Amino acid sequence: MTDGPPSAEPRHGLRLLALGDSYTVGEGVAPADRWPEQLARRLRQSGVAVAAPRVVAATGWTAAELAEGLDAAGPRGPFDLVTLGIGVNDQYRGAPVGAYRDGVGALMDRAVALAGGSARRVVVVSIPDWGVTPFGAADARGPARIAERVGAFNAVAQAEAEARAVAWVDVTDLSRQQGHQTVGDDLHPDARAYAAWTDRIEPAARAALAD
Repeated sequence: MTDGPPSAEPRHGLRLLALGDSYTVGEGVAPADRWPEQLARRLRQSGVAVAAPRVVAATGWTAAELAEGLDAAGPRGPFDLVTLGIGVNDQYRGAPVGAYRDGVGALMDRAVALAGGSARRVVVVSIPDWGVTPFGAADARGPARIAERVGAFNAVAQAEAEARAVAWVDVTDLSRQQGHQTVGDDLHPDARAYAAWTDRIEPAARAALAD
């Protein structure tokens, strides 16, 4: 689990909490290239004073494991922006969609609470389609079946986000264009891919941080 910013980053300013799995922690890329770090850096460059993001995420986490990780990390709000991206490992392990609905909904509720009860300060990021990567192409389920299941999980997460009036950002279409933009494991996005994700996430983050 990653919990806390690199020491070289600012410690004061608007508070950002990023919750998730390997895509949030940036498996295989340098800490500065994770999309939460790229987002914070862009905001600073445009004059928005943002502290280094606090990241509670780990490679392999499901929604239930993220909930346990949150219990262990105990981040104390209120945060000015909370992002959540979780579910790929639930899908990969074959979890029932209904169980994921319950888990991701509960995590959204916790994200809102950590944002001081403000749903407008929460941004939920979709599950990427890992089936288009070289790793996914070798999976016995095949890219079409993976895409179908990713779509089903994303539909559930989007509905839960809309029910709570939190922002939903879809990066799944980007991931389908970035199938070979991966790190050495042939699965996780590289820094360029995360930069494109940041392009998509940044407007929602700015809206969340607006007074």
